[in-house]
Amino acid sequence: MCKTGQTERPDILISGAQIVSPREEGPLVLPKGDIAVSGSKIAYVGPSPAPPQFQGAAKVIDGSGLVAMPGFVNAHTHAAMTLFRGFADDMPLMAWLTQKIWPAEARLKADDVYWGTMLACVEMIRAGVTTFADMYFFMDETAKAVDRTGMRASLSRGLIGNAPGAEQGLAEGKELCERWNGACGGRITTMLGPHAPYTCPRSFLEKVMEAASELGVGMHIHLSETEGEVRECKAVHGGLSPIELMATYGLFEFPVLAAHCVHVSDRDIEILSARGVGVAHNPGCNMKISSGIAPVPKMLKAGVRVGLGTDGAASNNNLDLLEEARIAAFLHKLASSDPTVLAAPEALYLATLGSARALRLEETIGTIDEGKKADIVLMDSRRPHMYPRHDMVSHIVYSARSSDIRTVIIDGRVVMEDGVITTVDEEEVLARAEERAQALVLK
Repeated sequence: MCKTGQTERPDILISGAQIVSPREEGPLVLPKGDIAVSGSKIAYVGPSPAPPQFQGAAKVIDGSGLVAMPGFVNAHTHAAMTLFRGFADDMPLMAWLTQKIWPAEARLKADDVYWGTMLACVEMIRAGVTTFADMYFFMDETAKAVDRTGMRASLSRGLIGNAPGAEQGLAEGKELCERWNGACGGRITTMLGPHAPYTCPRSFLEKVMEAASELGVGMHIHLSETEGEVRECKAVHGGLSPIELMATYGLFEFPVLAAHCVHVSDRDIEILSARGVGVAHNPGCNMKISSGIAPVPKMLKAGVRVGLGTDGAASNNNLDLLEEARIAAFLHKLASSDPTVLAAPEALYLATLGSARALRLEETIGTIDEGKKADIVLMDSRRPHMYPRHDMVSHIVYSARSSDIRTVIIDGRVVMEDGVITTVDEEEVLARAEERAQALVLK
């Protein structure tokens, strides 16, 4: 498994950890292994001890009692909505949007988004999330927060095509792509972010697609989230569902990340699979908003690229993807009356490699393999809820807590070490975010 051409000592050596790396065919589990990191990439994964050429690292992390996994990938969120956590709970989706969220968002300023995103990044790092896909406003500020915290992100400026300022929003979305795509050593990638078919008429979507073609980027969009959305779309567009409608528009000629896809038909699923559309399944948010249950087992069987997302903290109310994996497994077992559905290995796959595939980043992240980016989390397995040691993959999904994550490495850089965030002042982030949030909702 080692690369014989390695001549320089690695930057980091994780020694003697239990390694769990998801695969489509089932996870690779190495009871005691080493991981060597050189620069931003994994140089060696294999049994302990690592060969001599991987010894003598500048930093050695004792992996005894720790589980090493690829970082979790949050396939859909609105990071700065941490500022609205707990502000508009227990409401139907459209009332939640029109009565609470959209009016509050109209007061957002760039500084709000910066500190809201900083809060989100700290929360996600603590939960072992190393990559997230974000759609929001003032995305330059989001990118700055990603840069400062050391996270990896796919960013899109949210676009509302039927609202005043739509053209300005599209211009800002294009500028985001031009300025930040591939930035921060490749940690930031970009997409265009048309919000949804019901907020973006065809004429506007055609402009978005034209821009995507010019820029060579994909799109992040909400599709078929609620029954009402699908019903209205069919009534207005000759019986076509939102997914069928987007197919007729040519949207799926581009790489697309589709959030939710709750109310989908067999025909919709065929389209999603055939066009390689990434689907971000958000079970926690969908349950809380009562949007419904996406037919994820059926999508997976059809070969759809399904990953997991939290959605924003205003509708979840956290950014804990490990919790999302557990919820997904339990929800689909209950919905199908079948305890074998979405077993623990598959749930862990969705939170890592599945989400990476949904974002079309599977060649870069999502597993612990030589040559991939060193996005690694170390979980403490020496906790009462992690014993006895029958099945570590089962324990990760069904028993572990995000607070068990001790160390997080992103792009070869330690961003949290033994429970301490190393890239930013966490106390400052909490104080600034609280200040911005209170100013927004009290106006």
